[in-house]
Amino acid sequence: MDEARRRAYLGAMQVDSWLPRTVLPFAAPSRAELLAFLPEPELEAPVPAVGAKPAAPAVTPGPVPATKPSMPRPALKAVEAKPAAPAPVEPAPAVEAPVAAPVPRFALQLLRAGSCLLVVELPTGEPFQSRDPAYILLKDILRAARLPDRPQLVGDGEPIRWPLVNPGSLDQGAAAARDYVQGVIHAEREHAGFSCLWLIGSPALRFAGELDAEQFNREVQVEGLGTAVAMPGLEQLMEQPSLKPELWRALCRSMTRWVSEHE
Repeated sequence: MDEARRRAYLGAMQVDSWLPRTVLPFAAPSRAELLAFLPEPELEAPVPAVGAKPAAPAVTPGPVPATKPSMPRPALKAVEAKPAAPAPVEPAPAVEAPVAAPVPRFALQLLRAGSCLLVVELPTGEPFQSRDPAYILLKDILRAARLPDRPQLVGDGEPIRWPLVNPGSLDQGAAAARDYVQGVIHAEREHAGFSCLWLIGSPALRFAGELDAEQFNREVQVEGLGTAVAMPGLEQLMEQPSLKPELWRALCRSMTRWVSEHE
């Protein structure tokens, strides 16, 4: 154990001073003032084993006869084999768990103005009220585009909200949200038809038109739904008035799709 834990154990046993019999790993150095009081170890004479023969007396050697001198052999130095260094172990690559895509959250209101079907992002998530600044701006855009400025609610008037409250076995991901929104628009087209689809706000562009959030102020073709005009969100237009001129030019390019039917 480490020094801090060792001292904690000794303190619990009320041991103030102690010395280890052997060197302890991770221990602090021993204090010199405690080593001064240790007695010197006594050396004991070796005891001969039972049945051992007594040592022979020393014999004084006599003259050694002359022999042929021999060349001294060089001493061989033993070379210790160094152990091979262990091969470096490469750490196993970390396996990242798949990250689930976040569930999209939005509210879209379907409105009909003349022969155009509007898919509008609700800035607050709640249906428009007559005095909402976003709704007043929408009416101004409809008048400028020479469409009725009192759009009618589609169906029961309830917005398309995602995620669904009671999804059942339906997935709540982005692909399921796109299929759901496009399915509702396709059903309205089969029921009443429309000459042009207005996609207003990034959720409308993404889940009704399969476009990026910045691909607005242009006319696009949506498979299975026909021609659509991609527009910024109403909140975005109020926060960035510089987007309005480009929106007006985009509406002028597509206006022939609905103006001739109302003149």
